[in-house]
Amino acid sequence: MSDDLPFDDFYRATSRRMMRFAYGMVGDTGTAADIVQEAYIRAWRRWSEIGRYDQPEAWVRLVVSRLATDWWRRVMVRRRYEATERPPDPEPAPSDTTVLLVAALRRLPARQRQAFCLHHLLDLTVADIARELAVSEGTVKSWLFRARTSLADQLGSLNPATAEGSDVH
Repeated sequence: MSDDLPFDDFYRATSRRMMRFAYGMVGDTGTAADIVQEAYIRAWRRWSEIGRYDQPEAWVRLVVSRLATDWWRRVMVRRRYEATERPPDPEPAPSDTTVLLVAALRRLPARQRQAFCLHHLLDLTVADIARELAVSEGTVKSWLFRARTSLADQLGSLNPATAEGSDVH
């Protein structure tokens, strides 16, 4: 084949065949398309040299073969790793207090719940919350007061010793 053959013509004449070959090598259409694209990019970069080969398609096939082999190696390494990896330990179930608290928090208006969680769970100051939510400090203090009052009413039946031991102050 001479270098007079434009790369575009070479690509059009061989790309479908190369895609079938790559698909046969890896068994996945997306991966095959990626491999073929990479092989043709490499050929295009060196087309002034490869276009003069007697069989430039053989060169592209060799690149596809090598890329497919590399892909399978990565798959096998990942499979070996996943086979030896222990699944994470299951998370413990939430305590009864946590379940009750979360249910009570859900019943708060959104802004009160947000202010309460920012203050008590993330330890943000009233000033920090006011800045983040673009409201006055007085508004934040009001939301926190109302949230605490509502939570106290909802959770009043809890044993005070249990409530004090929780993470929420």
